[in-house]
Amino acid sequence: MDPDHGDVDFDFSPFLIRYKSGRVRRLMGASRVPAGTDAATGVACKDVVIDAATSLGARLYIPGDNNPETKLPLLVFFHGGAFAVHSAFSRAHSGFLNALVRAARVVAVSVDYRLAPEHPVPAAYDDAWAALRWAVAGCSEPGPAPEPWLADHADAARLFVAGDSAGANIAHNVAMRAGKSADGPRIEGMVLLHPYFRGKEPLPSELGNPKVMARAERSWAFVCAGEFDLDHPFINPLAMPAAEWAALGCRRALVTVAELDTLRDRGRRYVEALRASAWAGEETVLYETEGEGHVYFIDNSGAGGEKAAREMAAVVSFIRRQG
Repeated sequence: MDPDHGDVDFDFSPFLIRYKSGRVRRLMGASRVPAGTDAATGVACKDVVIDAATSLGARLYIPGDNNPETKLPLLVFFHGGAFAVHSAFSRAHSGFLNALVRAARVVAVSVDYRLAPEHPVPAAYDDAWAALRWAVAGCSEPGPAPEPWLADHADAARLFVAGDSAGANIAHNVAMRAGKSADGPRIEGMVLLHPYFRGKEPLPSELGNPKVMARAERSWAFVCAGEFDLDHPFINPLAMPAAEWAALGCRRALVTVAELDTLRDRGRRYVEALRASAWAGEETVLYETEGEGHVYFIDNSGAGGEKAAREMAAVVSFIRRQG
């Protein structure tokens, strides 16, 4: 029992603790960086409301030296945090987006989706889909209240979706939804940074610690309120038949993994499955980092870490590559 908060219902440390009273205490990712212009990169950002009814919002980013006559690729980004912590406004992800927007020369929409356990999966997927459609529409449909950063500066014909960890999981599921939707947006590229996938059958990188799989099953059940098992395609795309990969609605894909990450082999097998599937895409790239753990680049994105800089360069090259 926590003397300050009462009996613990679910200990999801280091992310959060839920008490039997229903109260949720988040242990990380709660810091918020105000919108404005980043002094180090010159990137400007502002916060917008996409859907007040669901509290869906986003932080928009644009390079500070952008030529108003030139439209830039549109990047829709989903932050990581086990579906339960962090936000589009958190310090770590704001720093990463500032660096990425400056280097890749994109207009970015960082989505502030609803978090579990208050809003179990698939709420995050629904929010991500709504935000993607809003962003794409904003590039070409002025509407009653146009968003000028999108209408004036973003090119939806060069659309990318990306995310880290759970955000990469969301990016994959959004791309699947886009491919299955009759009027889904055409996604040029998908960037999955250390994607959070699991499955009932452990892979080699998950075997070092016997607690990994037990924790994975408990945490997934927690964030989806027990609605989906560990082999549901939401969390385990490797469980999909090869034919179902045809629905992945992007032309190119980049997946990054890290040597010391227990999720490493999930990312590797994802690339193998995609290449061997019925997907009609044109390029699948796997980028691996030695000697680092899960999403190491988020903390190092603005600190000049050499490996983080190389991973950023791989992402930027993927986005800027034409054809």
